[in-house]
Amino acid sequence: MAELATIVEQLSKLTVIETADLVKQLEAAWGVSAAAPVAAAAAAGGGAAAAPAEVKTAFDVILISVPADKKISVIKAVREIKTGLGLAEAKALVEGAPKPVLEGAPKAETDAAKKKLEEAGAKVEIK
Repeated sequence: MAELATIVEQLSKLTVIETADLVKQLEAAWGVSAAAPVAAAAAAGGGAAAAPAEVKTAFDVILISVPADKKISVIKAVREIKTGLGLAEAKALVEGAPKPVLEGAPKAETDAAKKKLEEAGAKVEIK
């Protein structure tokens, strides 16, 4: 048991960077990952004590990329989604991808916008 106390004392003297390096070395040496057991233990042990997760109600639609041959149809779709945009603004948004098309919108609206943009040929992500 005295050996364990010595090990604990030595580990307590490590800096954060040294501790992170030690974890990486132990993971490599033993072929394990320290992240998975910690997450599983937190999920299992947290139970009723864990704070309830907040339900996300506002989402962003991000235009990731647009193929060159689909640019015009995507610009039209962007103008349908964001009715206040002029042609030049919609074109700049599409050409500047990745950019948000909608921000802080409800789930139904973001799903409809994503569907419309994907049908026009764009690659879209909801965050």
